[in-house]
Amino acid sequence: MPPLRMLSAVPVYLAVLALAPAASSASTVPPTDRVLPLLVTRGGAPAAALLAREETGTRYVRSGQGITRPDHFRAGSITKTFIATVVLQLAAEHRLKLSDTVERHLPGLVRGAGNDGRALTLRALLTHTSGLNDFTVDTRGKVPLSPLQAIRIALTHPPADPGRYSYSNTNYVLLGLVIKQVTGRSYAAEAERRIIAPLRLTGTSFPGSRTTLPSPHGRAYATDGTDVTELDPRVAGAAGELVTTLADLDRFYAALLGGELLPPRQLGEMRDTRTAHGLYGMALFPVKLPCGTTVWGHNGRISGSYVRTAATADGLRVLTFRVNTTAIADPDLEPRLLAAEFCPRTS
Repeated sequence: MPPLRMLSAVPVYLAVLALAPAASSASTVPPTDRVLPLLVTRGGAPAAALLAREETGTRYVRSGQGITRPDHFRAGSITKTFIATVVLQLAAEHRLKLSDTVERHLPGLVRGAGNDGRALTLRALLTHTSGLNDFTVDTRGKVPLSPLQAIRIALTHPPADPGRYSYSNTNYVLLGLVIKQVTGRSYAAEAERRIIAPLRLTGTSFPGSRTTLPSPHGRAYATDGTDVTELDPRVAGAAGELVTTLADLDRFYAALLGGELLPPRQLGEMRDTRTAHGLYGMALFPVKLPCGTTVWGHNGRISGSYVRTAATADGLRVLTFRVNTTAIADPDLEPRLLAAEFCPRTS
């Protein structure tokens, strides 16, 4: 899903509300403990939870019923950070170049309605500047598809202005196919081999067509209250298939930003937002908080789950929060929660 980016960004999540004045003893209570319950009372989630990874250890906070710390859940577009990491590892190994055209790796696939893979680079896919239509606009994220079916749907629409940032799940479905073409293995197998196994992310998986979640897990609800715990992940594929846990996401982003997964050049590429006009790097985007701190990460939305991970540039501090419904009703709450975690606190 598109980033809920800067406080001045469109379309979402503009102003950080001031935290309520603290009582004299409140300085001993982490501000996130006060903000997280608002995701339930004002954000409309049945339950919310966060896990903060800090230099002194980890801190878990929960509000509402139906979520526990070790639960597995769907991470939606956070999947894109895993896919981009694999692509950038392949670039570091000189098995592909970001300047390669889509046509070079997937000849003849991207054609139609003015779309042309000969004019699109892998960099454009990674930064959402390809102009390719988002297939989920047509499917509303509810129709399981093969990658080729998803791409064919996107190619019935003309492209957006070339070079303009336009978030599209189609970009990462194509990158999943590029990974398979280059390596001979699926994006899921490559992510398992290169990221999940080395980091011991034991709660993280690419479920393919499996509709059930691993145990333990809670329930997941659509915005109308419908139980959508069982879901065919092929509604998103390489753009949003991932199942994971709070601890695994904290570990992954700490390792990524800490330089464990990519050489400095490729990590720099991942955080270079110039191609997308400051809005997006390569499956990472920055948010500058009111205190001046910039955090990096991604969010994910899929039916029944909204997740957000943000981290300092060095990966030493990471926050992941989740709710067990599709969206947060109050758009001010996410930036408020990030500011509560990452901005200096005064007593």
